Amino acid sequence: MGDFTIKGLTPETFDDFAALVERNKGMFASCWCTHFHPDCAEKAQSAEGNRALKQRLVAEGIAHAALVYDGDRAVAWAEYGSPEELPNIQHRKEYVATAERLPDYRVTCILVEKSYRGQGLAAVALRGAVELIARAGGGVVEGYPHDTGGVRKKNSSFLYNGTRAMYEREGFRYDRPKGLGNCVMVREVAAQPKTRASNVRRP
Repeated sequence: MGDFTIKGLTPETFDDFAALVERNKGMFASCWCTHFHPDCAEKAQSAEGNRALKQRLVAEGIAHAALVYDGDRAVAWAEYGSPEELPNIQHRKEYVATAERLPDYRVTCILVEKSYRGQGLAAVALRGAVELIARAGGGVVEGYPHDTGGVRKKNSSFLYNGTRAMYEREGFRYDRPKGLGNCVMVREVAAQPKTRASNVRRP
């Protein structure tokens, strides 16, 4: 493997995203990466319901992610969107109480297929999300990674949004703590011309 291709989550790429989620048992508790979306009747009823909800939100253009492809197979993703699209972040009460302003975008979830972990693809997915945000006009972007103090955990499956150190390497600055072991990272992203897809090298 050399370069990886980044594509946005769209109705055309949804089946690739779905295959990745299905290979990883529906994500956390079969949530299909719907946890951070607004609450609704379809949400958290069943794995099938969460899948249908995610597909509907993608079709409506209000669910976004950067998909990392190895050839024609999606192997990682980073979910991103506006605070209106992704309001249900962890430690929300504390976050709101300490926020001076809301970001234009937030990155809420990063997943790498198990067989691809340990190759830096979480950073590639985050980089892809930043690139897609830049093409959409840029703005203030927040992420909420785990602040592990630079210690690499043996079990990376719980790191649903990466680590502070990874965000710092990708140009984000530390803003404040959020809950136990999490933090708010911020980056100003400039607008960039739109292109259909891009190749991203491994770190």
